[in-house]
Amino acid sequence: MNQDLSQIATYYSIKSHAELSKLLLEKSKDNLISIITDLLTAYINDRNSSTLREFVTVSIAGYEHTDKKLGYNGFKQSSAIGSNPIACEAKPQNIQTDGYDLKKSKPKLEAGGSFNDYTEERLRKDLRENPNILASGFIDGHLQYILEFPFSALKERFEELIKKRWKGKKRKTGEYIRGASFNFNHIKKHNSLRIIYKNIESIHNNEKYFQKELYQFLVTNE
Repeated sequence: MNQDLSQIATYYSIKSHAELSKLLLEKSKDNLISIITDLLTAYINDRNSSTLREFVTVSIAGYEHTDKKLGYNGFKQSSAIGSNPIACEAKPQNIQTDGYDLKKSKPKLEAGGSFNDYTEERLRKDLRENPNILASGFIDGHLQYILEFPFSALKERFEELIKKRWKGKKRKTGEYIRGASFNFNHIKKHNSLRIIYKNIESIHNNEKYFQKELYQFLVTNE
């Protein structure tokens, strides 16, 4: 970690607000720029937290981000008079290229995601509320694309997972699917799939980090 960033983080944690402010005022403009850049780089690439990637995805897609632990990641007002706000669920994926070619398993951006502790009851709720899913891809913290589609596009995929998990039997209390996952193959034919954002130059330059069909979709569609 940047030495100045480490110092600021320590002050924030154990010193008073006045002492922290004094320390920041003593830093040069260039120093502060370097510190903020290092902080953002560490935060947006954090393997244990996708909060900043979720925030960027939701904001660029035109939603207001909410940091509530439970519920959806963002909302926006519908254009229809009297209708409820539209909810969204962000599913960001980040590929870190440091040492990528040395890894046995080479992950790809695949416009995918996962829902934890999933059940048939949860599926019925999600289909009823039908939030928009924002599947985004980052490479070393740099946004490559955002795809938007209604949750209902995942109905067939999740019904398949539920059928496989319980095989027609009634779910017992405490039973669930640990991670109900999806990828581009499960949404690619849905007529409501939209590209919200794409960095076409970066996508071209980073083809090897993309699932083949997703790459073709991004470079051939506006």
